[in-house]
Amino acid sequence: MKNLHKISLLVFSAAVLISASLKQENLSSKKTLDVVVADSTLKIDKATGLKVDKGLDLVTAHCTGCHSSKLITQFHTDRAGWLEKIRWMQQKQKLWALGDAEPVILDYLAKNYPASETVNRRAALKVLEWYKLK
Repeated sequence: MKNLHKISLLVFSAAVLISASLKQENLSSKKTLDVVVADSTLKIDKATGLKVDKGLDLVTAHCTGCHSSKLITQFHTDRAGWLEKIRWMQQKQKLWALGDAEPVILDYLAKNYPASETVNRRAALKVLEWYKLK
């Protein structure tokens, strides 16, 4: 039984590594979308919707294999918050150890998706008086 678990883990790890290397190969040939923001031009990767910057390849390889890139673009926090989110995924969602890629991923996320004062959700409902349904 233990050998079966080890073999399954090995096969899964190999699949993740192959997928990551294929994504990195394809990333260089992907086109980007130029978005004009104020006085500068921001490049957005068409395939993921993420900002083009150093570390995008690692974020794409390690993050979008398990979840949509929309989760990244919707969550804004500082470096400590991103690290806390990664640790949570490692503890609760079985995210693998990121190794040397972790600081690069954190740099990318903290720079491109920093903490924001704007909240992308509606205000809480203010109910003054409840009524009974008949």
